[in-house]
Amino acid sequence: MNRIYAVSILALTLAACGGGTTDGAGGGTGGGTGTVNTAPVVAKPNGDQAGQVGFAFNYDASQAGTICTDADGDAISYSVTYNPAASGLVDNAGVISGTPNAKSEITTTITCNDGKGGSAADSFVISVTIDQSAVQTVFNGKIDLENLDAFAGQTVPAYITKLNDGGNPISDPGATLGRVLFYDTALSITNTFSCASCHEQSLGFSDPGVLSDGVDGGVTGRHSMRLVNTQFADEGKFFWDERAATHEAQETDPIKDDNELGYSGNNGRPTFADLVVKLEALEYYEELFRFAFLDPEITEAKIQLALAQFTKSIFSFDAKYDAGRAQVNTDRDNFPNFTAQENAGKALFMNPPPQGGVRCFICHRPPEFDIDPNSGTNGVVRVANSAGFDFTNTRSPSLRDVVDTNGVPNGPFMHDGSLATLMDVVNHYNNIQDPTGGDPQFMSTLDMRLRPMGNILQLNLTQVEKDQLVAFMETLTGQNLYVDPKWSDPFPVP
Repeated sequence: MNRIYAVSILALTLAACGGGTTDGAGGGTGGGTGTVNTAPVVAKPNGDQAGQVGFAFNYDASQAGTICTDADGDAISYSVTYNPAASGLVDNAGVISGTPNAKSEITTTITCNDGKGGSAADSFVISVTIDQSAVQTVFNGKIDLENLDAFAGQTVPAYITKLNDGGNPISDPGATLGRVLFYDTALSITNTFSCASCHEQSLGFSDPGVLSDGVDGGVTGRHSMRLVNTQFADEGKFFWDERAATHEAQETDPIKDDNELGYSGNNGRPTFADLVVKLEALEYYEELFRFAFLDPEITEAKIQLALAQFTKSIFSFDAKYDAGRAQVNTDRDNFPNFTAQENAGKALFMNPPPQGGVRCFICHRPPEFDIDPNSGTNGVVRVANSAGFDFTNTRSPSLRDVVDTNGVPNGPFMHDGSLATLMDVVNHYNNIQDPTGGDPQFMSTLDMRLRPMGNILQLNLTQVEKDQLVAFMETLTGQNLYVDPKWSDPFPVP
């Protein structure tokens, strides 16, 4: 028989018998070659696996390439899918690794592919839990890493536009760690003071004293600032004298200060490195740092990030002012919920002199009421509790919550705590005096807006106008700031 004719007869015979390709799962020919392909089959199903947030996970779901068998001896490749999400896990040729970043029940499917359309799949569950045994013991339910307080994603009014997170946005795990650090007296060398010792929630996170007490009889050099809406500002520097370049850098300076928390390393005192060793010995910090950063290592940089996230989370946007601002188009419109006195005070605050105002808004800019970054001194240049002078104080906290819900001042005002009431503040700006007796630094550092034409500003307000200004500033106080448990002390009362 002719060879070409014989091959043709063979091809016709194969076609008549149903030859050709099928999907690999059902068998069939491989690519029309005439060889029937057999799909892989799962020979060794995987059992369910367990992992923990922040702990390294490694599991070979291919079982060293033996999970599936292939009767044809085809080379098998592996792919892995995760439902609802990988939660920090990755895979390579069926080997799953990584650090889980969230509690989850992950349905994991590994698929064996023979490269010829045949496949087989095996599914199992990776249960990721959170290690928080010490956290639960110490905080007795006030902190639950499986049910975090909502620090991130808090409601911010649409008219608030000055968001300055410094590249360290708020996260619930980070702010939770920051809350513990903020209230923990272990951050002082005497185990008696914390950040909260100088920043009390009931006082808008300020201090009732002119100066704040610290370790071994030390006192701060300036009055403690209120910590309200600190990230809603154009000014990115911190402390009254702006010596900290960032929110994060500010956070650990008090810890390293001789007169505050004491980890200075001066005169035989412990260093910040000693504090790290101390915190490492506290099991709840191992759990909290692992949870927040997926790594239990404690560093100053991580402490700064966590503390900053907590303090940045302290919002106050539920004041009478906010209720009125939501109903109008601009800050200068009359607010329908304000009294006539409050609207008159707002007009004085918001408007320039030609429109009957006194331009407070130029330095304290609504609606955030943050300080203009280009401000000079405000005429208060005394060193607290001293006859000396200090011309470096150009920062100011937001005017939000200068008083509490009853109109009581949240501590004395100014860096030296020299003004006890809002009326004292208004009187200061109404008639600024040079307390130095003519020191040229007073005029050279005084904000230019307070020395028009080279002369110290005199507002010449009537008592009625002063009362109106005070009434308006009292509308900047919210309610939730003082009672929200997520900003409260998580440690049990001794």
